[in-house]
Amino acid sequence: MSTNPAIGHNEPPPKMTARDVNVFYGQKQAIKGVSIDVSAEHVTAFIGPSGCGKSTFLRCLNRMNDTIDGARVDGQIELDGQDIYASAMDVVQLRARVGMVFQKPNPFPKSIYENVAYGPRLHGLARSKADMDGIVESALRRAGLWDEVKDRLGESGTAMSGGQQQRLCIARAIAVDPEVILMDEPCSALDPIATARIEELIDELRGRYAIVIVTHNMQQAARVSQKTAFFHLGSLVEYDDTSVIFTNPKATRTKDYITGRYG
Repeated sequence: MSTNPAIGHNEPPPKMTARDVNVFYGQKQAIKGVSIDVSAEHVTAFIGPSGCGKSTFLRCLNRMNDTIDGARVDGQIELDGQDIYASAMDVVQLRARVGMVFQKPNPFPKSIYENVAYGPRLHGLARSKADMDGIVESALRRAGLWDEVKDRLGESGTAMSGGQQQRLCIARAIAVDPEVILMDEPCSALDPIATARIEELIDELRGRYAIVIVTHNMQQAARVSQKTAFFHLGSLVEYDDTSVIFTNPKATRTKDYITGRYG
């Protein structure tokens, strides 16, 4: 069964492509032969039961698995046609282009300003204090946070509410002007109101960045994404328009998961 969508006539080339990707942790195979295209135009959701490999696969897209002892990735993953696992690939540069927002908000124990300025400073993106001020303000505005924090930029990022912390982490990710943003269950630690704010934000950022979100919440996937990939037991079972996955899935396993027969 083909899980590889053909690119439509009017669709731009994919931002990222994965072909036959396998991931091993020591002897254990966590991902089996996954091939998928990630569009710059859409939000792509990865859904599936706990432990099905969706977060593991997400972490392949910016080489976060490199940080795990005994992890091995094979197959091919490209960003704009460049092999991200090539020896010449600068991993620091890759992670600036492919930003990541984690499950639990993880602001640095620094000021709100310094949290956002960290990446641009690391990559030499600002020539002056005024430049940096502009980058920080722009990122906080795009993360829907500027009006709430503009008078307290010197306060610690860790003193904010959970929802604000997560938006700060999104601001930190977009401050280096990435091309792709990976979100690993970004709302699972948040209350419903903060979750709604993050979902609105994802909608506002769509089209400016390629966004991939891992979520265990099917309603969330249905609300925020245009493409959905269903993972089960380390395999990509089905990948299609979100509306198709939720109303007319082709695979029995997808149908069973969507209708709540297992999870």
